[in-house]
Amino acid sequence: MSAEPHVHALSSEHHRVTVGDDDVGKRLDKLLAERLPDVSRSLVATQIKAGRVWLEGDDGPLKASWRAAGGETILIALQRPSPPQVVAQDLPLDVRYRDDDVLVLHKRAGRVMHPAAGHEDGTVVNALVHHVPALAKTGAALRPGLVHRLDKDTSGLLVVALHDAALRRLSRDFAAHKVERRYVAITLGRVLHEAWTITSKHGRHPRDRKRFSTRVEQGKHAVTHVALRATSPLASLVICTLETGRTHQIRAHLADRGHPIAGDALYGGVRKHPRTHRTVADITALSRLRRQALHAYALGFRHPRTGEWLRFEADWPDDLGAVAEALFGEAAIALPPLSTPVYAGPGQPAG
Repeated sequence: MSAEPHVHALSSEHHRVTVGDDDVGKRLDKLLAERLPDVSRSLVATQIKAGRVWLEGDDGPLKASWRAAGGETILIALQRPSPPQVVAQDLPLDVRYRDDDVLVLHKRAGRVMHPAAGHEDGTVVNALVHHVPALAKTGAALRPGLVHRLDKDTSGLLVVALHDAALRRLSRDFAAHKVERRYVAITLGRVLHEAWTITSKHGRHPRDRKRFSTRVEQGKHAVTHVALRATSPLASLVICTLETGRTHQIRAHLADRGHPIAGDALYGGVRKHPRTHRTVADITALSRLRRQALHAYALGFRHPRTGEWLRFEADWPDDLGAVAEALFGEAAIALPPLSTPVYAGPGQPAG
């Protein structure tokens, strides 16, 4: 009588797989991936490589290339990786607003948003779960409560959802472009347009995987609205309003149009300029930048529970404010108040 295939758990960490007629000739890694649908292929490969898979009655571990003859019983001592956990750290947070549903904070430049390879701690999320312990159960394990993100060296405003219902509602509004996000940036070169809209596909750069590009055959739809505020011999001051929020969107959009954000080494924002009597002051000011000159200064969204439209603004951080004033003058760098629309986008109420 031929063996009928079946799988049953010995415990939460051990499984027995009986090889059936349909499995004859299959490699071990393919067979287990098919018969253990709740175990990823990569985890199957890890267990085989670690010697945790063997035949019943035989102590020797099996290799991935082993092929089934039929009727064998395979034993797997499964060791699943521990679920990722965020370590709470008592780090300072600049909280601008908080209630039972949302928290709005101002992120300083230099702080990574959430734990990842190379940045296991010291992030915004590590600080958040210290100040709001219940947040650890909201959303993704390593990104609890995060509705959107800012790059490490971008400063500015963020909204964080404090429970799952708020996270779902805010995430829908962000996806539907019903949120107002304004950034102020110092770019290299003299921008010639008073206002223009950059629309493109947006994806990984074909040669440099750390960068994103608008010059891709396939990518996500991306739209940035740009308004010119002031110029100097070597730089321009612009307000960018996001209609979509792709990774590095503003940085890639401006760089691909010939106006990289000053101080942004990844996108060409660090240059050697000819020193003349017209440029020497700008060169001195730009040399003071230690990061990309991009700041998320305004944020508007509908409260996920009450529906009230909330708006917040954060003035220039000291490092960027000093450079902007040296380049454009004190009067020019006054940020437009939220009551003055820069772009009447879908998330921005009129008036």
